[in-house]
Amino acid sequence: MYRHPFKNYATQFNWGLENCAITTEWVMRIDADEFIDAELGRQISTNLPTARPEINGFIVERRITFLGKTIRFGGGVSPQSLLKIWRRDKGAVENRWMDEHTILFEGSTSTLQGILTDDNLKGFAFWVDKHNRYASREMIDTLNSEHEFFDEPSSINLSTEAKVKRVAKKSFYARLPLFYRAFWYFFYRYFLRFGFLDGTLGLVFHLMQGLWYRLLVDIRITEAKAFIRSNGVAAFKAMMEERHGLKI
Repeated sequence: MYRHPFKNYATQFNWGLENCAITTEWVMRIDADEFIDAELGRQISTNLPTARPEINGFIVERRITFLGKTIRFGGGVSPQSLLKIWRRDKGAVENRWMDEHTILFEGSTSTLQGILTDDNLKGFAFWVDKHNRYASREMIDTLNSEHEFFDEPSSINLSTEAKVKRVAKKSFYARLPLFYRAFWYFFYRYFLRFGFLDGTLGLVFHLMQGLWYRLLVDIRITEAKAFIRSNGVAAFKAMMEERHGLKI
């Protein structure tokens, strides 16, 4: 049995890659609430053993199921192309607290057909609680450029889709006023990227994940900035560990 103190998902996964007795040629990062369809299973079985030497990773399409409905519209959330499979020792998870992606150290990628589905079966209360915790982690990522909690990872080795999203988030979204930007983001996803085509549950999903969650992140940022101004960065780190179990 392997044990390692939890800091965040990225450091935990990378510790496992480096310290556990992994002997397979390929690694796949898959969460407990994700599953692959039959076509993706066939693609994995067929394409991994025959992959050309320069192919060190595979991109898969992930779709989110929310309250029993697959989300198909809204721009960049579901569906989303992600690097989920890579050759052992050729990739790792980037050092971030939220929205961390897998990066390759070298080589190129190919795309597999089929679907990876993210389907939370624990109910809506669990979903809300999870995103409440995620908001604290995203706040840490946001404030990192100002307070240097950790070394900021380079986006040079990200997939094209992930790189575009990261640039848009830093260059545009981050410059918008707190709170107001959440409403703009919801408008963008729901109307400009056709989120309304997913019907009533699509409306609920984009209100919760595109508006409520983004507002929650901005509230966390506002609280953190006020605390740091009054008490300093060291006290903030201690508070986050004591109250939230987050060791920055």
